[in-house]
Amino acid sequence: MDKSPFNLYNQNSNTDSRIVAALERISQAFRIMLWKESKEFSLTPIQIQTLIFLLNHSEEKRTITYLAREFNITKATVSDTIKTLSQKELITKEYQQEDTRSYTISLTRKGHEIATKTSLFTKELFTPLKKLGTYEKENFLLNLIEIIHHLRKAGIINLQRMCFTCLHYRPNHSKGKHFCNLLNIKLGTTDLRIDCPEHEEKAG
Repeated sequence: MDKSPFNLYNQNSNTDSRIVAALERISQAFRIMLWKESKEFSLTPIQIQTLIFLLNHSEEKRTITYLAREFNITKATVSDTIKTLSQKELITKEYQQEDTRSYTISLTRKGHEIATKTSLFTKELFTPLKKLGTYEKENFLLNLIEIIHHLRKAGIINLQRMCFTCLHYRPNHSKGKHFCNLLNIKLGTTDLRIDCPEHEEKAG
């Protein structure tokens, strides 16, 4: 595609361009909703996103290195974010005995409360989604997963804990189109995960 989807002639004469423009509007809505939450607590959007990530992910993922990969930012930027959150008493650092330079990050009680509240910032998106039928939702989900997977393969986004990038995922298995070797089960479209706690990244 060598024509801009933001050129109105291109956009209005091409369905693909209209879809891309629509996705951009939705991404804008995410930024607006996140900014509203961050202003309420005098935090930046990345600080809010960090708190929400810490609330929902296991200990081995709550490190500077992992957060940098997760948000596709430098370790220095993550360190500044963690420093501010620590000063605001929203997180604590648990240093490793074998390496005092490395630490795991945990939420304080106050941090947990803010993360729980702000993690609902997307609630307005559920209103239109609830109007979709089961078949429409399945197709919508699968199309979004395939877009994310393509962006991952193109190197635009990096760390993705989704089925398509997992060592245990088997497409077109004898038992079904989507199959998980770890759980030994056939996966329906609505079983496909965007963020799986058992995810193991496959090579390549």
